Amino acid sequence: MDTPMLRSRKANQRLHKLIPGGAHTYAKGDDQFPQGMAPVISHGRGAHVWDIDDNEYIEYGSGLRSVSLGHAHPRVIEAVRRELVRGSNFVRPSFLEIEAAERFLATVTTAEMVKFAKNGSDVTTAAVRLARAATGRQRVAVCQDHPFFSTDDWFIGTTPMSAGIPACTTAMTVKFPYGDLAATEEVLRGGDVACLILEASTHTEPAPGYLAGLRDLAHKYGSLLIFDEMITGFRWSEAGAQGVYGVQPDLSTFGKALGNGFAVSALAGRREVMEQGGLRDSRERVFLLSTTHGAETHSLAAAMAVMETYAEEGISARLHALGTRLADGVRAAASGMGVGSHVLVRGRASNLVFATLDENLRPSPEYRTLFMRQLISGGVLGPSFVVSSALSEEDIDRTIDVVAQACVVYRKALDAGDPSTWVGGRAVKPAFRRYA
Repeated sequence: MDTPMLRSRKANQRLHKLIPGGAHTYAKGDDQFPQGMAPVISHGRGAHVWDIDDNEYIEYGSGLRSVSLGHAHPRVIEAVRRELVRGSNFVRPSFLEIEAAERFLATVTTAEMVKFAKNGSDVTTAAVRLARAATGRQRVAVCQDHPFFSTDDWFIGTTPMSAGIPACTTAMTVKFPYGDLAATEEVLRGGDVACLILEASTHTEPAPGYLAGLRDLAHKYGSLLIFDEMITGFRWSEAGAQGVYGVQPDLSTFGKALGNGFAVSALAGRREVMEQGGLRDSRERVFLLSTTHGAETHSLAAAMAVMETYAEEGISARLHALGTRLADGVRAAASGMGVGSHVLVRGRASNLVFATLDENLRPSPEYRTLFMRQLISGGVLGPSFVVSSALSEEDIDRTIDVVAQACVVYRKALDAGDPSTWVGGRAVKPAFRRYA
């Protein structure tokens, strides 16, 4: 029986009446969930959340991967609480900005300067602007195999949701394939590319030498290399993917896990490049980042608490251990129910996603809907299997049990050659599509 969500269903109607899309992030939209099974959240604690119907769930992908320590983490909340009573925003920098910058640069040792903002798009766009100014070039090369870099025109114009963006803007962004240095060199050969921007790693590990080769190739053609560390930051290591693979980009951007749900992001990089956005450089000035709320003291305090917690409690290693336990269990459960070729777990252990394939082993939104419906009914909420360190081994084992039950239904649908009986309405939809 489906989990009752009468209040959530009414609340979703109110959300759509008041807010375009019914959410402030497309990935949180109710179209990403089975019809009638998009809970509206009341509160969370650790790795569990409760909806307004008082249903409790084990949550994955918390805060779109930003809440990696779990909700209301005591150390983070205490750091925030200390600053809230002291004021959060002043007419001049607070001393906390020095402390937060020093802590960040001691953590991400490949960077020499850092500037904080509130969200990922702010800092990725600032990185692109800085690269254009530093190189005197206009074109930006984005990795075609990575789904998202910014809400700004230079990237969104390349997606199916390009309405409202001038074609001349979109023409300034080109694409290159991940892992293919020869194809990337063809993109760079024209000599007009300001930067390459990519995630150093996502669902697949980079081949040995690839990232170093990419950096050398960018520099050979006078371009900058930018790592988007929104997802890899902290989840791969305290210093992000660049800390794991030992390759120093010219610029890198962090967010998500940096604040454990509080709004903070960072642009970091080589001093020579970053200084062009400062006051100690003779070159033409770059309007790098200027955000009223970019250095709110409570958000910087949260970031410092996150960095300290990761370092002192070995959080990156814990995320990998939990994810490994989950991936092994899900694969075993799927295989045991005869759907091991259809329900797949992919990605680094700390950043797992699942794929749902149909009878012909093709990605299927209908089977994804069936699978998610069974998970939610069993008290597991998440469009991914991205873990937080607040998960217990019991939570992981409970999730595996729910997955096993979902795979029983999955097998029935495969045998029937038609999942519609178990979909329960329209299928989930891709976040990026041209029409609603």
